[in-house]
Amino acid sequence: MKLRIITAAGLMLALAGCTTAAVTSISSSNGVDTRWRGQSAGVFFAKFGPPISDVQSGGNTLYTWRGAYRTRTSDPQYAPTVDGKRGKLIAGGRKEYLRCEVQLTVSSDYMIRDVKTLIDKPGVGKAPSYCEEFLAGA
Repeated sequence: MKLRIITAAGLMLALAGCTTAAVTSISSSNGVDTRWRGQSAGVFFAKFGPPISDVQSGGNTLYTWRGAYRTRTSDPQYAPTVDGKRGKLIAGGRKEYLRCEVQLTVSSDYMIRDVKTLIDKPGVGKAPSYCEEFLAGA
């Protein structure tokens, strides 16, 4: 009986954690949306390349663009020592493969109405995200 109660309590805690955990999604009110809203989609595609797909949605067209491929390498971190030499390795260097994917909502007059970021990496420290840095020129 105690095992059932403990199992049920564990399951309840696990479910409670799942329902209260916020899903982190990139909102469209970022620098990319601010920079490109109201601009011609032709200018965007001329600067960054063609979209990978397009879908008609009412009077608008949803274009999916993917690009800005880059590798970011972080340096290894070492513990400080008294004599100024490198101490014990705390964290090894690692590679991050960056890319950006956005969905552009384009009206029938080929003007960008909305930019939704689909795939992005946060910036280092307080820097803007990778898509914001690449597409908005931050």
